Amino acid sequence: MKSVHSTGSSRAAFRRLSAVTTLASLVLAVNTVTTGAASASAAAPSDRGQLVSAQQVSTLATKQDVAAALDAAGFDASTVRFGVDAYRLVYRTVDPQGRPTTASGLLVLPRSREHELRTVSFTHGTASYRSDAPSSMVKVGFASAPAMTYASAGFAAVAPDYLGLGVGPGLHPWMDVPSETTASMDMLRAARAFVPHTGRALGHDVLVTGFSQGASAAMALARTLQAGGDRWFRLEAVAPISGAYDFQNAELPALLDGSLDAKSSVLYTAYLLVAWNRLHQLYDSPGEVFQAPYADTIEALFDGSHTGQQLFAGTPNTLSALLTPHGFDMLSHPTGQLAAALRVADDTCAWSPRVPVRLYAASADEQAASANTDHCEAALQAHGVNAPVVNLGTPDFAGSRHLGSNVAATAAIVRWFSSLR
Repeated sequence: MKSVHSTGSSRAAFRRLSAVTTLASLVLAVNTVTTGAASASAAAPSDRGQLVSAQQVSTLATKQDVAAALDAAGFDASTVRFGVDAYRLVYRTVDPQGRPTTASGLLVLPRSREHELRTVSFTHGTASYRSDAPSSMVKVGFASAPAMTYASAGFAAVAPDYLGLGVGPGLHPWMDVPSETTASMDMLRAARAFVPHTGRALGHDVLVTGFSQGASAAMALARTLQAGGDRWFRLEAVAPISGAYDFQNAELPALLDGSLDAKSSVLYTAYLLVAWNRLHQLYDSPGEVFQAPYADTIEALFDGSHTGQQLFAGTPNTLSALLTPHGFDMLSHPTGQLAAALRVADDTCAWSPRVPVRLYAASADEQAASANTDHCEAALQAHGVNAPVVNLGTPDFAGSRHLGSNVAATAAIVRWFSSLR
């Protein structure tokens, strides 16, 4: 989840954020590595994680260069120890139906002398425009700054774009935990395959974190790693940030009752209905759930080619102007396919991590209801795990406490992960 702050100040904040995060497609094309069978078509599911191509997209040669870039992006640069090299990886994975496809992601490596690197997986917050994904950032921006932070502290940082973002084909299945998990796991495998080209190797340990949409994705990836989802990698710690871990009982009620920022609520609700209708057939016609004139245009806005500014301009400022009575009722009382999909999305905290876990959240988050973190903490406790909640206070980024929590938590988590050595 990555949107805007309240409506009056929201437009200015949104324009400022877009200037930071909405960048052109990659223009650097150096040191491109392409595998022997690197066609754009994907192979069988058994080839999941196979590297298709790797393109070096940027170099910040010194720690001073990294510090300046992070500072310009609004992130804490005090843990920077090394320069970094950043690569866009394209790799084979599967779509929500288990069919072969490809996806992309960002790999950032420290310019250190260490041969075997510990890995941090960072799963990003909501993006609808494919060029807002981590691997499409020409310079350090909101989506790529966490990976730059971890790499400059000495880790190998892996940031999947998810399906349908970056240069991955098709449409993005927003908040689809199973495909977020497969895309994240396969990005780790692709990174492991590529890193030897740089003269280094990835070790076994993976420290997992993610923001907003990426928080539940991080929890699901961590669960899969602990369960032995890959023979090489093993889970070392988990640190999700400001997640919507309980969409049915925490996030949806807050979106619908006006507890959260109005414009953000419109964008998230629209994205949920459009993306999940593609996966789960929630409605036959947009007019069933969306009011005119938005019923005619809303689905096209979430095709990956429309910028955040276009999304903002093409949607109303309130849910009452967006949803039909049936749309409200569907979300207020989920049944059928919607209820089944919510059960899958809301299951990411219902397990027993055998590694350290910390949950990070801001006070009075205007986009992710605080009850989400409370419910995640309670679910972990019910499975015998005490996961401390780290209250980040009220951090601000572009007028948003939600976005600010990503900045503040990244600064805290890189220190925590480093201390686990």
